Amino acid sequence: MLKIYNSLTKRKEPFQPIHENRVNMYVCGPTVYDDIHIGNGRPVVFFDMLKRYLISLGYDVIYASNITDVDDKIINKAKESNRTEKEIATKYANEFFRISEKIGSLKPDITPYATNYIEEMITYIGELIEMGYAYVTNSGIYFSVSKIDDYGILSGQKIEDLRSNVRIENEDDKIDNADFALWKFTEEGIKFDTPWGKGRPGWHTECAVMNHVLFQDELDIHGGGFDLKFPHHENEIAQAKAHDGHHLAKYWMHVGRLDFGQEKMSKSLGNIIKVKDLLEKYDAGAYRLMIFAHHYRNPIEFSYTLMDQYQKTYDKISYTLNKWKFMFQLKGLDVKTDIKILEDEFNEIMYDDINTPNVITLIEKYVKELNKNQDLAYLRMIEKILNILGVEPKVNVPTRDDLDMYLKWEEARNQKDFKRADEFRSYLSEKGWI
Repeated sequence: MLKIYNSLTKRKEPFQPIHENRVNMYVCGPTVYDDIHIGNGRPVVFFDMLKRYLISLGYDVIYASNITDVDDKIINKAKESNRTEKEIATKYANEFFRISEKIGSLKPDITPYATNYIEEMITYIGELIEMGYAYVTNSGIYFSVSKIDDYGILSGQKIEDLRSNVRIENEDDKIDNADFALWKFTEEGIKFDTPWGKGRPGWHTECAVMNHVLFQDELDIHGGGFDLKFPHHENEIAQAKAHDGHHLAKYWMHVGRLDFGQEKMSKSLGNIIKVKDLLEKYDAGAYRLMIFAHHYRNPIEFSYTLMDQYQKTYDKISYTLNKWKFMFQLKGLDVKTDIKILEDEFNEIMYDDINTPNVITLIEKYVKELNKNQDLAYLRMIEKILNILGVEPKVNVPTRDDLDMYLKWEEARNQKDFKRADEFRSYLSEKGWI
């Protein structure tokens, strides 16, 4: 049985969806004000793979990932570039979808844009006010975290520490410094009318409301990057606990950071590597293999040396599949191993909290077995695993002329016509058939 680490309970738990065969999964998506970097891409790759794997286990998966298209960063970018917030958000949302496709990730089933749910947010906030969990000040509408008895359950934060240590904007008119904004009153940038004044929603409320509207119930899985645990996910939970009486999701999954060496990627440090720039030198499949070679909860210390390593791994896998798919089409290969045995071996690894590093080791093992035994079962299993990982190998499709060329090469070798054999070999080697 599949077990996953639940960030909410701090332990590995058997995965049992709320509805027997259906999985509702929500992952926090990008704030669309710039191109995504390779650290942003890690959750995109991981949760795409998780959906593929759950489907392979027979689950019906509904995967939603939002687009935050109203935010101070978008407003600032619009000012800098003399464009509207909508133009900036549209440009970078489209670029996000394009890059996600290039790195092999399928588009989520639902991609809600925050600005399409403003009315629902206003209603939701009004209900929190009526229920006594929120209050209005001159600067905005705030959530009273002290009214949630288990606030900090996800991140381990204590309200007392937040009151003394956390930097809070507009703290002068809050009841409690630990409270967070549901709505910000402003006359600057994009704004919307409410019964309380013009402004825009707080980030934490956007995701909480979109989840509430889309799924109407507790989620099976809520995911995102490790950095989102606090304050974003903690504050989503607080709102769901107040409004609906649950922790928003049964299982919370968090993906570790991808740092440049030992430093967090940030514009201030000048160490951002955009995904689109990485793909100019490396294959998308190599990027995905590099990510999956590290357990999703662990950090990755990125380097170009590391990428070179997984580009070689990707090339080796591609070459092996290219060669043996050609040989299978040319001469046929025998199935010598029960593929069910190989599937069980793969699932046993994945059942242990999606242990993809050991899956990469398993693929390398199967590559060796395929080369050694010419066993079609290993070819089929490598293809199945790569499909779940979303890694598309570089494999040529042989033509009739290619197949004839191989037969001519064998004939020339048998006749010891080495000059002609070398000509045929050069052609076949270039295609990766031998």
